[in-house]
Amino acid sequence: MPSIQPVQSDSFVRTGPLMDLGSYPAWVQQMVVDCAPVRQRVVNHAVFTSMRDLRLSERAARNCLVGLWPVVEQFPQFMAMNLLKLRYAQGPAHELARRYLIRNIRVEQHHADYWIDWADAHGVPREELLHGETPPASQALSYWLWNTCDRDSLAVAMAATNYAIEGVTGEWAALVCAKDDYENSFPTDVRKKATRWLRLHAHYDDMHPWEALEIICGLVGHRPAPGVVESLTNAVSASYHYLALALDSCLADETMPPNVIAMMPRPAYLSQSRV
Repeated sequence: MPSIQPVQSDSFVRTGPLMDLGSYPAWVQQMVVDCAPVRQRVVNHAVFTSMRDLRLSERAARNCLVGLWPVVEQFPQFMAMNLLKLRYAQGPAHELARRYLIRNIRVEQHHADYWIDWADAHGVPREELLHGETPPASQALSYWLWNTCDRDSLAVAMAATNYAIEGVTGEWAALVCAKDDYENSFPTDVRKKATRWLRLHAHYDDMHPWEALEIICGLVGHRPAPGVVESLTNAVSASYHYLALALDSCLADETMPPNVIAMMPRPAYLSQSRV
């Protein structure tokens, strides 16, 4: 089991509101600045701007729904893996993390069903999500998140998942929902069901990545070693980067015939057991 990063002697105490970056240490603020370009690449990706403006092809929409499905389905498992790293009597940050992960596992368990409803509204059958071929770039995103939750410290793994992926997902979902055009493109009898996942993520989890950030700071302390900051920054950046590549593949595959996509090789690392 990965070692847990100890709290430094100068433990973290938030100095202001939870959702104000100025409430966090300078190293956190610099991490956010350093990761901003690739984060914005995800938030403003053509998949999401085109979806918002009703310019996304049906092929690209299907690619997105199928390609991101593994992460949606596995997200509660990522948090469960991180929950296993916690022990009692390890300090306030561990208690916050325990409550956070248990609470959000319960929330996330329903989101796979809502994603299936969204896919169904685009004509993507359940069987294609569960048993179809996942594009290699999407497999890489899933593998990265699984690997960091399996092998890295609690702070690094939560930075990669609950802070990075959950945070940026709230942003891109809000962008798609900024106009009613996409929601209104569905027939009235399925509209609410088809867009439930999007609407929930555009509104419900605004605080979740900030709560994760507070926990991360509590785990590593107010002045963590430079190597710890580098690991956290790299994890956040990697999550954005892999997600951006997965989104790129949603558009790139539009010009490929279905039989060519089906023949694309499965990366060797995904054949290895995760147990």
